[in-house]
Amino acid sequence: MQAAVPTGAARAMNDHGAKPTLDAWNLIGIGGYNLACLLLGMGLGRLVDGWLGSVPVLTLAGLALGIVAGVVGTWFRIRQFLS
Repeated sequence: MQAAVPTGAARAMNDHGAKPTLDAWNLIGIGGYNLACLLLGMGLGRLVDGWLGSVPVLTLAGLALGIVAGVVGTWFRIRQFLS
């Protein structure tokens, strides 16, 4: 009897030289990470704006920080798939 040859993800996990594949679950994780960064940054900014009674400057600053965190996190996550 011949052993089955692993393919796809099983092969990539066992082959140390194999390049990881970017599948739907990785993309969903990256999208969820970006959404969390945006909502957390904007939410914290809005919370501090409400506490200080200021104009929504900190909400916009939190949104900007969330965007930056999302871009940086996305870069670190997809960097392994690009090389």
